Amino acid sequence: MELLRKIRIAKEKVGKQVEEKLKEFEKNSLLTPEEKFLELCFCILVANTSLEKTLEVWKKIGKGFLSENKLKEKLKELGYRFHNRAKYIVADRKFIKDLEVAVSSENPREWLVKNIKGIGWKEASHFLRNIGFKNFAILDRHVLKILAENKIINKPKSLTKTFYLETEEKLRKIAEKLGISLAELDLYLFYLDAGKVCER
Repeated sequence: MELLRKIRIAKEKVGKQVEEKLKEFEKNSLLTPEEKFLELCFCILVANTSLEKTLEVWKKIGKGFLSENKLKEKLKELGYRFHNRAKYIVADRKFIKDLEVAVSSENPREWLVKNIKGIGWKEASHFLRNIGFKNFAILDRHVLKILAENKIINKPKSLTKTFYLETEEKLRKIAEKLGISLAELDLYLFYLDAGKVCER
């Protein structure tokens, strides 16, 4: 498979960077519930928008995500396009203490999708990867583009649960052939399209 060849080449080029990034995510498993909630806020904000802009806004607000009453105005002021997502974050604050139990449960992703406003399959997978999980695929636009270009999928109009899980299984088989985790595979697929290793 041509994609396997491309990933192996990418591994030779940026393997050390990817390894360091995965270690960084693993350390995040030790974050407090409040810190994990901040990671969750990032994943809510980054959906369908620029990683760089989201990171800039996220860093500027910081702990304000935990208590800022005028979060919508703050997001708007910082030039964040989807400032209405503030209502999701405010509503989700009640789950801060539950996050620890949720991520230790048998199906943490299912729990997140069911309970957290602004979180779908992609965002839940992204959050879990960022706090050290390695067994979920993040089907962002970069990954979907690479998979479509390599005839592994037809690019979908929306990410339904069925499509997500079926595509994740295809990626799991690719990861197994390469002897790597889904988290590591995701970083290489992102790199193949974006030309850089994903920051977060």
